[in-house]
Amino acid sequence: MNSPRGRSIVIGAGVVGTAVALELVRRGWHTTMVDRGPAPGHGSTAASSAVVRFTYSTVAGTAMAYEGVEWWRNWADHVRLPAATPLTKFVQCGMVFFDDPSGFARGALATLDAVGVAYEWWDADELHRRLPQFATGSWFPPTAVDDPAFGAEPISRLRGALYTPEAGYVSDPQLAAQNLADAAVAEGAHLRTSAEVVAVERIDGRVCGVRLAGGEILAADVVVNAAGPHSMLVNRLAGVVDDMAVTTRPLRQQVTHVRVPDGSPLAVEDFPATADLDGGIYFRPDHHALLVGGVEADCDPLVWLDDPDDVDLELSADEWQAQAYRLARRIPALGVPHERRGVVGVYDVSDDWMPILDRSSLAGFYMAIGTSGNQFKNAPIIGHCMAELIDAVHSGHDHDHEPVVVRGPHRGLDIDLGTFTRHRITSAEQRTRGVLG
Repeated sequence: MNSPRGRSIVIGAGVVGTAVALELVRRGWHTTMVDRGPAPGHGSTAASSAVVRFTYSTVAGTAMAYEGVEWWRNWADHVRLPAATPLTKFVQCGMVFFDDPSGFARGALATLDAVGVAYEWWDADELHRRLPQFATGSWFPPTAVDDPAFGAEPISRLRGALYTPEAGYVSDPQLAAQNLADAAVAEGAHLRTSAEVVAVERIDGRVCGVRLAGGEILAADVVVNAAGPHSMLVNRLAGVVDDMAVTTRPLRQQVTHVRVPDGSPLAVEDFPATADLDGGIYFRPDHHALLVGGVEADCDPLVWLDDPDDVDLELSADEWQAQAYRLARRIPALGVPHERRGVVGVYDVSDDWMPILDRSSLAGFYMAIGTSGNQFKNAPIIGHCMAELIDAVHSGHDHDHEPVVVRGPHRGLDIDLGTFTRHRITSAEQRTRGVLG
């Protein structure tokens, strides 16, 4: 380990917080992870579909994801845990984005080309040849299940698809956070669970630690807010909200689990992850089942929360029906399951659905927030980027006026952290991007 640089506290032990903590402790920071939950990864991380893809609306977002996949490919080398330790796995199944009237697939080509991501462009016939189990009709725009248009014949045919063969998913998102936490502890970090931060302490205009419920104060030179759905509450404790042009808020999210019927010949475990903006869903394999989530279609109401703890964790029948029926329409042989299965979580969503990876107006207080929904895949590279940012600012670099650019250690791609600043201005179009970012 390098010579100690100081004391750091990471608030939140989800996949992002544990990734940040591991990078900091490896750079010589005396690091403590603090989480209000019972164990790492038990918050929004556990509800993630953990899809690993490269289609983002910004070059920096695409570069980050393309760098990030290399951590998942080489997970054992990254976490350096004993050989018998159970590890999460990266499944490289590829990902398909339908070429539908939303224009998302065609719009992603510019950033993929800029970064050098490998992809294939399939026409309608190639899509049918590759995935004959999929109905290739187009019903765009997505409609609610009870809308008469839902059961109508397709108005046209999908034009084809964008396929990125290096994409996939992480098999167990909660285990990924646990692996990172265990790796950090093995390197000398401390983990405090069932510990709620109730105050951010400061002295002479800079952070000096946090206070826990019960009164204990943990001293620190650096505090990183990676609190997921509670991130804006933590920012309020730190008094840094007024300085931010972009903020975050908690959003209830539901993912449906659809099992393949007994005796069905469908080998869904061989399917690619699929973005079906035409139908209003995305889905990916999960052994002999599919995980199905929504893409914030205009017809689907969003359930924003004032308090992330005030969430109904029971499956919504309407949302389950929308996701299950849309999947059955796209894959007719699958049918609609008789049993409702799924998971409900709370995401931490920024105004433009992209993360805030930045310092704050309080010296020594940093943020890795707004990461839920589309940033699980980037957790390891986010950890690396945050450690680079913290080291630079701690050494006197003025990130606000000269944003730090991180050179990715695997592919050598440049990641401009100015893209993820708290001061960025968001357009109306960016605020409606949805989970695909």
